[in-house]
Amino acid sequence: MTLEVLPNWMANLADEDLAFIKRFVLASGSLKEVAREYSVTYPTVRLRLDRLIEKIRLAEQSEQEPYIALIRRLAVDERIDVDAAQLLINEYKKLREGKMQ
Repeated sequence: MTLEVLPNWMANLADEDLAFIKRFVLASGSLKEVAREYSVTYPTVRLRLDRLIEKIRLAEQSEQEPYIALIRRLAVDERIDVDAAQLLINEYKKLREGKMQ
């Protein structure tokens, strides 16, 4: 028996995110079905999926810069929102490159 290691993007997701992914897959990708199961509207499920996609994208981006890695971790952990994380990262990169006025 081999011990399988979860991909980094998956290992960093909250249990509720993994449960959402499981429901989404079991519903054959039907957002309407997932909305019905959660007793929420379609736009609510769409927003949740969009946020989850962003969290996965952030987790997949490898970064050697400690500050950027920290910001990404905070976004993945939902301690700050994805838009704020991206803004902070972009401004930090501008500062680092001397382009900030």
